[in-house]
Amino acid sequence: MKSPARRRRPSAIYRSLTRCATALGAALLFSASLFAADATPVKVGVLKFGTVNWELKSMKHSGFDKANGIDVEIVPYAGGDATKIALQGGAVDVIVSDWLWVSRQRASGQKLTFVPYSSSVGAIMVAADSDIASLADLKGKKIGVAGGPLDKSWLLLQGMASQVHHFDLAAENDIAFGAPPLLAEKTKQGELDAMLNYWHYCARLEAEGFKRLVSAEDAANKLGASGPVSAIGYVFSDAWAAANPEAARGFVQASRDTKKLMADSDAEWDRLADSGAIKDRGAALITLRDRFREGIPARPVNDEIVDASNLYGVLAELGGPKLVGDSATMVEGTYWPVLANDN
Repeated sequence: MKSPARRRRPSAIYRSLTRCATALGAALLFSASLFAADATPVKVGVLKFGTVNWELKSMKHSGFDKANGIDVEIVPYAGGDATKIALQGGAVDVIVSDWLWVSRQRASGQKLTFVPYSSSVGAIMVAADSDIASLADLKGKKIGVAGGPLDKSWLLLQGMASQVHHFDLAAENDIAFGAPPLLAEKTKQGELDAMLNYWHYCARLEAEGFKRLVSAEDAANKLGASGPVSAIGYVFSDAWAAANPEAARGFVQASRDTKKLMADSDAEWDRLADSGAIKDRGAALITLRDRFREGIPARPVNDEIVDASNLYGVLAELGGPKLVGDSATMVEGTYWPVLANDN
């Protein structure tokens, strides 16, 4: 017969383990609450169905924001102008735009700054069986153009046509400006001879067999760029970055960590598609993935700044004050100086 002391031992051990587990759980909860409390909220304004959502949703799912001391909130808007108004009004901390707009705002006294996000750019697409083989072959054709007459990709391609092929791309063709999805559909229906559209619409057409005739990056290189220049970037104010230096750095690092994941992991792209963040499947998803990866910034920022400054001069000449405002040169500070200093 076991002694009473022996009968009580399991109960004592159980109580001891329970106390340890409770203490450990409390410690973990306390640590988690401290971690959450330390995370600085960062509101990012984006187009509701824009491709930037892919990176931000991947960032949130992977926890790269929290790992870098921030808590990103994705704030959707119906259009690009709405995101700009939101940033200028203080409703969000960060948006996505281009360095042309940032420079123009700086020139007018609004101190915004730019962090490269992607060099993926639009291209002129033609049907697989088209006899158009070069930019020069576009003379007299009907061309659809997304983004309007002051779209920088359109202006760069006009500059290339003038400098390399010696003709006026806008004046010597039938140009149809329109919404990106409408132009993509008209191109598939054969109503346009060629189409310039945003990179993701081009990628989807490419997956269906259409050919990339010439891209805005090709044009930029012909006009003096020595490598890829980011078409768009994250934009925030100098004042916000000064007030939240760790959050600003943390956001940039979280973006880099996320891009590395999206560059290395095919599974992450499948997960984004499975979650509904990306609506494309099959060949379209693969082409979008590959074109996205090609656009991930990899150059030293100072090299990109030099090229962007040179292209700004070309665009200022092509687009005039309607495009760049009163400044014929890219304003200092357009690219976030912290990046240049870290370079």
